[in-house]
Parts: sequence; structure tokens; C-alpha cells
Amino acid sequence: MPFHKYPPKIWEAMKLKEGIYSRLPKHYLRSLEVKEPTPVHWKPLGIQYRANPETGQRERVQDVPIPIYYPPASQTGLWGGEGWISGFRYANNDKMSNRLRKTWKPQLFKRELYSEILDHVFTIQVTARTLDLIDAAYGFDFYILKTPKEDLNSKLGMDLKRVMLLRLARRNTDLYPNDPVKRQKVYNKYKQFEIPEEEAEWVGLSLEEAMEKRRQLEYKEPVPLFKVYVEELVKEVQMQKLTEPLCVEKK
Repeated sequence: MPFHKYPPKIWEAMKLKEGIYSRLPKHYLRSLEVKEPTPVHWKPLGIQYRANPETGQRERVQDVPIPIYYPPASQTGLWGGEGWISGFRYANNDKMSNRLRKTWKPQLFKRELYSEILDHVFTIQVTARTLDLIDAAYGFDFYILKTPKEDLNSKLGMDLKRVMLLRLARRNTDLYPNDPVKRQKVYNKYKQFEIPEEEAEWVGLSLEEAMEKRRQLEYKEPVPLFKVYVEELVKEVQMQKLTEPLCVEKK
């Protein structure tokens, strides 16, 4: 007989259907779905079978991803999907010697990146791959807006995306206040990424942040009891006046 009514593996998925979790916006709940990121440290074959180059016989192959650890520092920078890889190496590069544990870490740089939408220069910790991806996307803003959540894999990156989307949705005049022509040019340049402000406010929020936002939206100031009783008394007095017969004096 099982110890639990539902298996523990589906507890995380089930809790999103109860309580305050179920009142979160649907577009935000869809963003919580786990998706496979683009492979960075390995190349998938994309096939199930291939011919052996020596014998010519058909043999089965498997795409086994390399386990990657993303340290907390990766959430405060833009690592381009890179992380730490743990494994072993041979001492003195001799296969006959003992194996030693080794962790491969990406090389990090601090670079200044300019955002057109926010009109601000950010000093961010990046990797060489991140700089290549920014060049391939033709700009920092395009890289942040185009890259999906699972490939960005950065809290800082998702926060920047939320702020950019809010700026595009609101189209306020804080951007280049003295140059309306340039402001309109920038808004038109990134028009393809515009989404409603109600959705942009939830982009990149963690589950804890989304729950707190939902609580604040549902919070109502408590009404003192004396105000409630005064309103009820006023209503009762008005009802009595309406039900009492009107006395008319004859002269």
C-alpha cells in the first residue's frame, strides 16, 4: 500500500493547481514549464542509429547530455548557457596513472554593455560565448529579447528582459526626453517584441516573487469595525424613516 495518495515526483506540478498558485496568470504558469536548453558543452547526433564505419553494421546511438552545474554567480551575470562540468583527468596525462577529480569552469570577463531601450550602460560578468551571441544577434537588446528563458538561464537576464518589455509596452517619454525622433526610432526598431503590459509585468519573476505580487494585488485594507457599525446604523435609521407613517397636521 503506498504511503502517499500521489507520488512525490508530481507534488511540484500539483501544487500549481491549488491555493494561490492556481490564481497566477496562465501565461506565467506556461513559462514555468521545463524546456530543454540548447546544447552548449556537447553536440547531439540527432539520430537513433548509424552505420559502424568499420563493419558497416547498423548500431544504436544515444544522445546523453553532460550534467552541468550552474553556480549562483551565473544568475547575476550572462554566461550564455555555460556552467561548471565535473569529471576526471589523468595525472601527468598518463592513462596508466590514477584519475584525479577536475572541474572545468568557463572563463569570465567583466564588460560594459549598452542598452538602447533603457539608455543605460551595464557592467556585467560575461563569457566569450555570450559576446559571440550578442554579436550574432546584432546587439545587446536583441540578444536579451530574442533568447528564450531556458537558454538565457540568468535571473539578471530575465529581469532586464522584463524591464525592456515594460518600456516597449508603455512607450513612455523617459527614453531620450530631448530627442523624440530617436525615441520613436528605437520603439519602432524593437516593435516586434511588444507584448501587453499585463503580461510583461510577470516576465522573469521567480515563483516566490510571483506569489508575493499576487498577494499584493489581492490585498485589501481592513475596514475598522466602528465604520461598519456606523454604516449599518445609518441604513437602519433611513429605513425607519421610510417605514414610519407621515403625520400631517390639520389647520
